[in-house]
Amino acid sequence: MLKRYNTSMTPVKPFALLPAIDLRGGRVVRLRQGDFDRETIYGDAPVEVAIAFAELGATWLHVVDLDGARSGSRQHAAVIGAIVEAVGERLDVQVGGGLRDEASVASVLATGAARAVVGTAAIDDPRFAGRLIARHGVERIAVALDVRDGLAIGSGWQSGARGVPVIDAATRITDEGVATLVVTAIERDGLLEGPDLDLLAGLVALGRAGIVASGGIGSTADVLAARRTGCAGAIVGRALYEGRLDLTATMATLRTEPMT
Repeated sequence: MLKRYNTSMTPVKPFALLPAIDLRGGRVVRLRQGDFDRETIYGDAPVEVAIAFAELGATWLHVVDLDGARSGSRQHAAVIGAIVEAVGERLDVQVGGGLRDEASVASVLATGAARAVVGTAAIDDPRFAGRLIARHGVERIAVALDVRDGLAIGSGWQSGARGVPVIDAATRITDEGVATLVVTAIERDGLLEGPDLDLLAGLVALGRAGIVASGGIGSTADVLAARRTGCAGAIVGRALYEGRLDLTATMATLRTEPMT
């Protein structure tokens, strides 16, 4: 049975910790700094990985179709549908990668995914995000701002992709009603060297949307640092797969550790 979502809901609170499942060629992988030639494979059973995260108590799951992000169209629809079917009643699944038209977004949300994350199409045309919100509701749409050298980059982070100054992109997109931005520091992604706190703090300071931090998070301390900037959540990938961050323990710390 698919979940039903109230379109008047606001973005997720309290602070959300989102384990990441990045899909390439049907396998669970992580890239370093968005480079498809610097891939680490962590498994070939993404549904089982999703179930494991659910059993550890995750409340959200972040799933990215990397092949879709690179090609511009969904490549892992069946796998993502299976993930949502397996865990969607226990946690909320947000899905991104290759969602560049309204039909693709509607299709992924129809599987029961809690939220669709669009990037390239919204950076190129912020009104695209506004149309999605009008159709699906604010809590079911997020926009990814993948940032390199101060620019929000689309097109699967490929070399030569056109960028927009990140503050300009955030302003234009939130003017269309977007209330959740997933912000990735590309230079830090997969390196476990900590998030770009200045980038995150600058976007939080705009006061326009909940900011979900991504890129570089390698420890519970990094998660807490992202929360202290005022972020609404953080995405964790490689640190979980390599045992550097304990999901259950970190969630417990978030519940008990003071905000400041």
